[in-house]
Amino acid sequence: MPTGASAPAVPPHLAGPPYPRQATPPFGTPTGAPVPTGHASGTPGAGTAVPGAQTAGVQAPGTPAHGTPLAGTAQQHGAPLATLPYGTPVPHPPGATPPYGTLTTPTPYAPGATPPYGTPTPPYGTPTRPGPGAPAPGATAAGRGGVGVRSEQVAGAAAPAAGRQPGPAVAPRPQPSAAHDILCVNAPSMATSGPDGQLRGQSLHGFFRHGVRALARMELRLGGMEPVPLQGTLTSAAAARFVGSVRVPGDLDPDPALTVERLRHADGAETVTVRNTGARPARLPLEIALGTDLGQLTEIAAGRRSPDLPGQVQSSGLRWAGQGRAATVSARPSPHAVLAGAGVLRWDLEVQPGARWSVDLQVELEAPSTGRPPTGRGPGVPLPWSEPEVRADDRRAARLVGRALDTLSGLLLADADRPTDLYTASGAPWRFGLTAADALWAARMTLPLGTRLAAGTLRATARRQHLAPQPPAGAGAGAGTARPAEGGPADGASSPSTTGPLQAAGPSAAGGTGGAPAAPPTAAQSAGNPSAAGTESGSPAQAMDGVIPGPLRHGGPELPASCTATEATLLFVTVLAEAWRWGMPRAEVAELLPAAERALGALRAAVAEGPDGPVGFVTDLGRTAEERVVRPSPARCEVQAQAHRAALQGADLLEAFDRPGAAEWRAWAAELRERFREQFWIDDLSGGRPAAALLAPDRPVPAFASTLVHLFDVGLAAEGELHEGLLDREQTRLLAQRLVTPELDCGWGLRTLSAKSPRFNPLGHRSGVVRVQETALAVSGLVDAGFEREAEILLEGLLEASAHFEYRLPEMYAGEQKVADCPPVPHPAACRPAAMSAAAAVHLVLSLAGVRPDVPSGRVATHPATTAPLGALELTGLRVAGEPFSVRVSRIGVAVVEEAPSFLQLTAS
Repeated sequence: MPTGASAPAVPPHLAGPPYPRQATPPFGTPTGAPVPTGHASGTPGAGTAVPGAQTAGVQAPGTPAHGTPLAGTAQQHGAPLATLPYGTPVPHPPGATPPYGTLTTPTPYAPGATPPYGTPTPPYGTPTRPGPGAPAPGATAAGRGGVGVRSEQVAGAAAPAAGRQPGPAVAPRPQPSAAHDILCVNAPSMATSGPDGQLRGQSLHGFFRHGVRALARMELRLGGMEPVPLQGTLTSAAAARFVGSVRVPGDLDPDPALTVERLRHADGAETVTVRNTGARPARLPLEIALGTDLGQLTEIAAGRRSPDLPGQVQSSGLRWAGQGRAATVSARPSPHAVLAGAGVLRWDLEVQPGARWSVDLQVELEAPSTGRPPTGRGPGVPLPWSEPEVRADDRRAARLVGRALDTLSGLLLADADRPTDLYTASGAPWRFGLTAADALWAARMTLPLGTRLAAGTLRATARRQHLAPQPPAGAGAGAGTARPAEGGPADGASSPSTTGPLQAAGPSAAGGTGGAPAAPPTAAQSAGNPSAAGTESGSPAQAMDGVIPGPLRHGGPELPASCTATEATLLFVTVLAEAWRWGMPRAEVAELLPAAERALGALRAAVAEGPDGPVGFVTDLGRTAEERVVRPSPARCEVQAQAHRAALQGADLLEAFDRPGAAEWRAWAAELRERFREQFWIDDLSGGRPAAALLAPDRPVPAFASTLVHLFDVGLAAEGELHEGLLDREQTRLLAQRLVTPELDCGWGLRTLSAKSPRFNPLGHRSGVVRVQETALAVSGLVDAGFEREAEILLEGLLEASAHFEYRLPEMYAGEQKVADCPPVPHPAACRPAAMSAAAAVHLVLSLAGVRPDVPSGRVATHPATTAPLGALELTGLRVAGEPFSVRVSRIGVAVVEEAPSFLQLTAS
């Protein structure tokens, strides 16, 4: 079977230049019709009626399980938003920046859907150009390159055309929840079921590959009875074990004689074993009822369940075909009877006392091989990190790190033409594809285990970076078309073009060639000179130059939607700079430096110039000066922290590689610090706090939110030091003390919005849930800032929560106040597993050792938590400059480096 398939040719209406990489139709566009039902299997007894087989686990076709979310509307900032299912996607008009906070009718995709492979997903603010047969404006969800089903897009929509009647209202249907399902993940494959192991064709149950459900139903009955479920648990990220029991009919013994074990792997393999521990032979039929709709994950997650397709018998199982795809289930040993109409495989068992009987099932997906979607980690490709050994007095730390790395291994993806450049999918089941910001966060947080994941992620995101139009020879500055960051035709699929290596040269953010520096904003721009801004921004395509595409995400009740392209573009510079400090080879850093310069140029273009916006602060990247004047966007607190860090670390890179502009970027960062301390700080009775955002001068948004923890994440600097942050020492102290009050700390971690807010919702994505990544950043940032008591409080809450989730932390969970003897409440729409939460768990433990390398200067420093919140801590198997590194922290917070590269000078804390 082909490992996957991708999109057909580019449709005519998408062949123009608006997108950085031209898109293709969804993976597996229907090309065929259902195959007639077969009757014979070629095995003894095939095609014969077996008593009870017709009703064994057969589900009536055509009954939809779920539906689409209810649409609503919202007003501009300051008015309450309508309640909507988390992450509901909405469209925005072509060629326009959507009005913030507007919610419209659902798109054809799932709640917050990321469309299937190849579906066009331009970066936020990129003009679109629909043509004949194109979907309505906004029918494409933001994000690209994944089979995930949540982009969390919240944007505006174009008004209906004159004379066009609105379509029929869509009945509200619930979004499926996977909060209590068992998910096996081995990207790009996934299997999900309830704790009993039965696949019932409901919700998200089934075996998936490349976003297509290859099998929806696999219901097992022994002697006409379903096994009584006893246990269902993950044995690794990619495998699960289910155990049930069955009593033999007529057996007077109160103890069940038969046990049924199911070993399942995400790649489509399942082994069923029947054991007889009774005193007499067990003679009874084993029936497995199978079925599938071959549906897209995006459609299934929206609650749309198509009828099961008719099956046909093949030599050792069943086959289904439809929607341009086909799936097969083969069994070894072959079944004694196959009923294609009922979708049942049957074996007549006779299991002697003390004996066992097993059958191996394999699910395969056949799809047209017209494209090259991302693949998983191929055979022979090693994990992109070392496997550390963690020893601590608090044993939860070792279990947390081990399971977090196992989770990350199941989310690894690679572009088909570059199988060694590994990066992480965002999470399953909702965002099972590349989201650049999430992948970069995962790479950054695992740097102590090596730089290979960071290098692969940086190269993959650089290939997707938007480049401004390149004018042909002799043409004017506005000629040309937008092009991807790599040579060759734009393919629009998740895998980039195969032509040539990553470009080391190309148009820089300053508008020159690859060797030109990306200069910071001029004084005129920072002061709000419109003419200067206009000349710098240019066309919308030029404004997108250097931006790494990303989806829109809901901003909560206090702020409009935010674009992850801003976070990804700024984070690209940080990950490259810190990977260089950790020992990424200089040649690899130099190869990626032009992409970092373009990202700095995108930062320069995003500084608000006024007159009504937050002058001198960074707003959403990818918006032209004209758009910012017409509709000013807020300057978010976390974006200022990320921009400040990127400017300083970008200056470090420019200086180290003899590129101009370092001094200017440091001066700009200093000016940003001064403006931030003056305009973002809100004085109150508790001493004061930073604003969540700034709408305009003297118009702060006073919300107290977990995004403020990004102010503690100042970034690694030279010789094991940290860069200066946006807050001064007193402001940092006040914020640190307030973070651990019950207002924001629920006992399990930091809420995304203060519980005192009238808009607080413990299940709200940005209005009350606990996001693991932000709490982990708070712990490491507080330790770095010297506020270890506060860090220890948050650390204990997160460790205790992880135990309730079997040390596999989800993306988020409810921000309900902690109650004794009650576990944290799962979130129904959380990714589980999620790359950012898994990487944050690794970061949470490893950061307590305080290892800060500066390989280019030949130094490594250790600054451990002096309170030793985990007790004695020993870390072996870390990597600095690609060499083993081990450190031990005593119970009194003294670090001893036990193994390190010989060329590094050790600096004590």
